[in-house]
Amino acid sequence: MVTQVERRVRTHSWGKNSEEHEELVAQAGRILRRNDMGGWTRAAPWLYPHQWSWDSAFIAVGLAHLDTRRAAQELRTLFAHQWKTGKVPHIVFNPKAPPHSYYPGADHWACAAASPDAPPAPPYTSCLCQPPVHAIAVLRIWQAAEREDEKARAEATDFLREIYPRLFAWHRYLATFRDPERSGLVTIYHPWASGTDNSPRWDGALAAVEVGEMSTYPRYDLQHVADPSERPASAEYDRYLWLVKLIKRAGCDERAIYRSHPFLVKDVLFSAILVAANDALLEIAEVVEAPDEERELVDGWASRGRKGLEKCWDEKLNLCLDYDLRADRSLRVRTVAGFAPLIAGRQSPERLAALLGELDSPAFAGHSELRWPLPPSTSPEEPGFHPRSYWRGPTWPVVNWLLWRSLLQAGEAGRAERIRRAALDQISSNGFAEYFEPFTGEPLGSNSQSWTAAVVLDWLLSD
Repeated sequence: MVTQVERRVRTHSWGKNSEEHEELVAQAGRILRRNDMGGWTRAAPWLYPHQWSWDSAFIAVGLAHLDTRRAAQELRTLFAHQWKTGKVPHIVFNPKAPPHSYYPGADHWACAAASPDAPPAPPYTSCLCQPPVHAIAVLRIWQAAEREDEKARAEATDFLREIYPRLFAWHRYLATFRDPERSGLVTIYHPWASGTDNSPRWDGALAAVEVGEMSTYPRYDLQHVADPSERPASAEYDRYLWLVKLIKRAGCDERAIYRSHPFLVKDVLFSAILVAANDALLEIAEVVEAPDEERELVDGWASRGRKGLEKCWDEKLNLCLDYDLRADRSLRVRTVAGFAPLIAGRQSPERLAALLGELDSPAFAGHSELRWPLPPSTSPEEPGFHPRSYWRGPTWPVVNWLLWRSLLQAGEAGRAERIRRAALDQISSNGFAEYFEPFTGEPLGSNSQSWTAAVVLDWLLSD
């Protein structure tokens, strides 16, 4: 690993920031090594001791620059716990984690007992899923291997052949079970599935969820933050756990959940990431020479996703809005999820201009009081904005990475570079935090966060 890192570093010239950037690369590598659990990576040392689905995908993107074999193993381990339906669970539980390190743990989910589709043996999983960054990560691994020796390239190609059927099954699951209406938009049953857990995006839909009788439960997450306001409130957690209870009561059966579940939302950010992932999967399909009918399906899923996002566009807000299926209404909250069409890519010049204008506006990255010109997770102009509370206001490195990647693909290299530089300066100044207070730059949440280290590596070691 060291030799490969050194070779990558030697090929990069960072100008006046060369020493600083070399140190960031070294720090990021150390974090990923410390969090390496042997074939998979914990999201963070204390708060997140398990393997999270989209965390692992981002981690694989970073690992690709250090060791393509280890990056492949990260996703190989995750997909070994894929459900029979094709679903990739949002958590694969670490059986060696202390019993009081995280709640709800494997015993609470008990998915193997609830559903015949769940993996039957430990390590056990949750029954939710998260945004499908995985195909994007797999393509990154293959691209990184292309810069290495012949053996690395051959191994990466073999990995693509191995993982492609699992990726295809995962995307097929999302296109069928999570979109029975064929709208192009993914339905989520729980805010945790979005990856943006306590975003004000969900407040309207959650308000309609009536919580029944529940036993008391621990909040281990509050032990790892200095300020409890950084984490979701107790009322939010009550609803989260009640929704888990209802999902388990339905036997994790997708059709039953669709019929009766009180929280059913078309998630535009999840859907946009799926579109981008389908584009990546199509490239992978070409490399492995997948059957024509499968390539046509993947291309069709991507096209349908873009059309679905188009229907969620709000002309007044210049953003894309989630849709509450139970209330039959759009959820009019300005968050970074609204830039979903940018992440999906291939927008008209008019739509791209509207998105960029909103991104640069005082409602987001153009706010005059921001420490760095990076978009807060929720617009400071929203009533639900809170600068320290998880997804209600802080800036997130992984979101900045998604926007950076999308801007590059949209031909907006200048804007992409501004985001990259600001994000790197933020991390260089305040460490590898999970997220940051947007006005002061204070690091918040977990420290030594694996996916923060991963995106730093991609920012600094990509060609």
